Amino acid sequence: MEPVEETGVVRVQPFVLAVLLSLVVLFTPASGVPTAPPGTDKIVHLLVFALLAWTGRTAGLRPWPLLGGLVVYAAASEVLQAALPIGRSGDVLDGLTDVAGALLGLGLYLATARLRTGERSGRSRLG
Repeated sequence: MEPVEETGVVRVQPFVLAVLLSLVVLFTPASGVPTAPPGTDKIVHLLVFALLAWTGRTAGLRPWPLLGGLVVYAAASEVLQAALPIGRSGDVLDGLTDVAGALLGLGLYLATARLRTGERSGRSRLG
């Protein structure tokens, strides 16, 4: 059975959804953010930006421009959180966690892409 080729829309759709999710997560007013144990916000930041990087690569975005865009987005989101009247504050550590998440997402995409390439060529990367 031949694999079904993905259309551009199918490849881009997860990235668009990830961007929309990030906007909700990053810009929900403080009154709408549920209480959680300390450090939970850092995990959320890490995972959101890993998802953005992963889905961005899946959509066909090149890694360096994607990483650059995510770094700018991380910084801008923290500045906007502090500036907008949504009851949130900007946090440098959140921005750094965002960048770490983007790097994590890019690394995981690269690792799984290498595994998929090995599977298609009939070589095993595991042993």
